[in-house]
Amino acid sequence: MRTLGLVCGLAMSVVSTGAAWGFNCPVVIKQAEDLIKKAEATKPSADTRPLIDEAKKFVAEAKAHHEGAKTKKDHGDAVRKAKVAAAYAEEAIVLATP
Repeated sequence: MRTLGLVCGLAMSVVSTGAAWGFNCPVVIKQAEDLIKKAEATKPSADTRPLIDEAKKFVAEAKAHHEGAKTKKDHGDAVRKAKVAAAYAEEAIVLATP
């Protein structure tokens, strides 16, 4: 009986945690923005400037998807675009590192 209670409690915490993680768009967008700032702090070159610009474009699109979200798919689109923005910013950082 004690084991059943423990299993049920664990299952409930997993379910409630899943709901809390459902729409984490602002967190992912903030991470992308921080990476863009870090990329801009390096000396942008002709190789990295287009990557930073592309990252900014994707962050703007992510914000628009999040703010106008009506469905879970809209939130998913926002997270995906923020992750793409982060990837562009990370690439710029890697290229700027000697």
